[in-house]
Order: sequence, then structure tokens, then C-alpha cells
Amino acid sequence: MSDKRKAEEAGLSPWFEAGRAEAPAPSGDWLARMEAMALDEQPAAQASVVPVSPERTRRGARLRDLLSALGGWPAVAGLAAACAAGVWFGAVSPAGLSDWTAAGATAAASDSYTTFEPASGFDVAMLGL
Repeated sequence: MSDKRKAEEAGLSPWFEAGRAEAPAPSGDWLARMEAMALDEQPAAQASVVPVSPERTRRGARLRDLLSALGGWPAVAGLAAACAAGVWFGAVSPAGLSDWTAAGATAAASDSYTTFEPASGFDVAMLGL
């Protein structure tokens, strides 16, 4: 509180202190009436009924939802093919792949960069390499 406000309210300060000391409490009857009015205003709880379509009740609804979330059968077929290729490369290392990586390791630094990087010469020049 500012000094100016304290000076203005100096004559009223005994009244404010008395009001703070004897703060009136609401009666129990008034609180009960307020609670009853508040409960009357609240909406009653209702059971939510979710309509179930016949399509959802059949077997496979979860699989259908998963397929639609992934993008349909074409996307799932692509994922399955990528998974099969990953398992194949992990289980059996192709001979051609090991020859390709070995050739890149023995080549000169500039040759190996252009062998593995599909960027054009202009892109390489712009990068400053």
C-alpha cells in the first residue's frame, strides 16, 4: 500500500481492523440453501449410448481399422515386402552387396564419394567438397 493511501485511510483504520477481527460467517441455513440451489442447477448424469454399426460387430473390425489407418492393403503389402527384404538381408548377406561395398572401400576418396552419392557434380561443387 502506498504512503498516500495510508495517510488517507488513517482515520478509517480502526474500523477496518475491527471488521477484520470479527469477520461474519455465513449461517448453516444459508449454506444449505446455496448447496441445494447449486445441485438443482447441475445437469443430471446420463448414460452415454454409443451406436454400434453392424459392420463393427462382425469379426475383424480391429484389423479393418488398422488397415485403414495404415493406408489400405497396398500400403500393408509394401510394408510386408520391406519387412521380408529386411529379414532376408539380415539372414543371408547377398554376395553382390559385399562386393559393391568392398570396391568402394578400395577406391580413391573422390571415386568412392561419387560411387555412393547420387548427387551431381554441380551439387558437390556447391557443397565445397
